[in-house]
Amino acid sequence: MPFYHTLGTIPHKRHVQFKKPNGKLYREEVMGLEGFSSLQSILYHHYLPPRVRHTEDMGQAQPEYVDFGPIRHRAFRTDLIPVGSDPLAGRISLLGNNDVILGVARAGKGMSYYYRNSQAYETWWVHEGSGVLKSQFGNLSFRKGDYLVIPFGVTWQMDLREECKFFTIENPSQIEPPKRYRNNYGQLLEHAPYCERDIRVPQELETHTERGEFEVRIKVRNRISLHVLDYHPFDVVGWDGYLYPWIFNIEDFEPITGRLHQPPPVHQAFEGRNFVVCSFVPRLFDYHPQGIPAPYNHSNIQSDEVLYYAEGNFMSRKGIERGDISLHPFGLSHGPQPGMTEASIGKKETLELAVMVDTFNPLQLTKQAVELEKTEYMSTWLEGNGE
Repeated sequence: MPFYHTLGTIPHKRHVQFKKPNGKLYREEVMGLEGFSSLQSILYHHYLPPRVRHTEDMGQAQPEYVDFGPIRHRAFRTDLIPVGSDPLAGRISLLGNNDVILGVARAGKGMSYYYRNSQAYETWWVHEGSGVLKSQFGNLSFRKGDYLVIPFGVTWQMDLREECKFFTIENPSQIEPPKRYRNNYGQLLEHAPYCERDIRVPQELETHTERGEFEVRIKVRNRISLHVLDYHPFDVVGWDGYLYPWIFNIEDFEPITGRLHQPPPVHQAFEGRNFVVCSFVPRLFDYHPQGIPAPYNHSNIQSDEVLYYAEGNFMSRKGIERGDISLHPFGLSHGPQPGMTEASIGKKETLELAVMVDTFNPLQLTKQAVELEKTEYMSTWLEGNGE
């Protein structure tokens, strides 16, 4: 969410002498996207950022996809995934293409090492649990319902207060609010379903000067590199700019409703290259006297639709439980199962909570996704009399 922020101590001007109390220089780092033409921040370190004591290749980090098979609607039961030793170790990639990788993660404790994704943004949506996201930009406490948005190149570590479960989005492009929500200066407009007040940014900067051995795992070129530093990676005394981690909670998304059923784009929260992220939150239903609250059948002509079902009773969907993920690929029509449209008539509101990702290129399946598949899901549209 790009707006200017500063934290800690910085000099009056960029690229000038900035000295420690002992007279030695702090080390300036310009960290930016797309060369020097997009978002950037300037950080001031105790130690030289390129210092690395040891490097090691930890292997390939690209999901392994399997044959999709006949085109069909699918659902996956994610409550069966094991608890990992930390969030990254517990992450399982389920669906992906060149634009985005979608997965889930469950973890019982925090990370003993540090991590940096230098090839993608990462968004961790918190379904269960709480903790602290720590980075060189400071600390961000997170809780249930939070979208944790972590840009390219941020070095981070998660501390967990309790067991957590996440829905994860990884994409080699920026995450940003839809352009229709913003004016020419980037400010969110009055009709947007959230505003800058809803965005949480780092407020507590922890500056570490410890020396020793600190393990940083870096994802780049679809591999993981291990770097051992001889200084703590969070040695920043101050920074300013537009590039940093931030948090938005799904409860702060204000739903857009209407007299007749609204199309899915009204639920959009963010966008990346060739995909969008939508937030389905508790809201009032349509108020036309003959309105039908359940969504109409629709064909995803050029979009794969993925829904992570978090909470509530999903009025248009049978065979779906808390924590399930559905995939409705393009090439097929989908909509409410038999009886669900009629059952929705007269309902005043929904308490459902879900995160949706629509991709504009086909998604592939991983082996882990197939193992979690609810194979009966496609047949749920065959129930009833077929009308």
